[in-house]
Amino acid sequence: MTREDLALALDWAAAEGWNPGLADAECFHAADPDGFLVGEVDGVPAGCVSAVRYPGGFGFLGFYIVRPEFRGRGHGLALWRAAMARLQPGVVGLDGVVAQQANYRKSGFTLVHRNVRYGVAAPVAPRVADAPPVVPLAAIPFTTLAAFDRRFFPAPRDSFLRAWIAAPGHVALAATGPAGLQGYAVLRPCRHGSKIGPLFAETPAAARALFAGLLAAAPAGPVFIDLPEPNADAVAMAVAAGMAPAFETARMYVGPAPDLPLAHIYGITSFELG
Repeated sequence: MTREDLALALDWAAAEGWNPGLADAECFHAADPDGFLVGEVDGVPAGCVSAVRYPGGFGFLGFYIVRPEFRGRGHGLALWRAAMARLQPGVVGLDGVVAQQANYRKSGFTLVHRNVRYGVAAPVAPRVADAPPVVPLAAIPFTTLAAFDRRFFPAPRDSFLRAWIAAPGHVALAATGPAGLQGYAVLRPCRHGSKIGPLFAETPAAARALFAGLLAAAPAGPVFIDLPEPNADAVAMAVAAGMAPAFETARMYVGPAPDLPLAHIYGITSFELG
């Protein structure tokens, strides 16, 4: 797919109820310009899939959609095989919808944990005791940010990060302290409300300070956050803000699952790119 083709994939994702961000096309394309595939039948786009490769042998599969009128004919399997061929050898991750988990297992994927989307029409910002200072993320040197992010994601993703933190409408904040960067988070406007992701933090206080800052900056409308269910403190933070589960996925991997500090991941970046 070209950068322009991604607009079609995002429209399909919206039709599936996935609520993509308004600037996702530009940011996702920056992650891997060749990582988005489209399947055509007689010249008509019938389905798509993303197979984004990161440095170091890690890949992530997403955007796996076949248009309803083309389903049941093997086109989805052809897209799947093309995506997996692009990502192997290496570790491959995905956030699969519940209905497809059994099929992913047949392809060698192993469930590691659930991710749950929490959302609410009018969130209640938390009050944070001993909150660290929160500043615009632009005040943090990019090299510092990239090194911090590397602790919470299985591979370097500098091109994507540069686009994600500076995209139109995105709000990016950092929590700081005497020991340096304590966390960062990004809010992005979506077709319906806005989403927070990522939200990575060293401490619960830093996570809540960032969460409160983004809620205060969010435009009118619902706010969502996709969080790893094993992080009980992230769940508690979302529930305290009045949020309720709205959607879930299964984080699954082929190959050794990355050893990520889930206790410090309060919001994943996106279900499409990990």
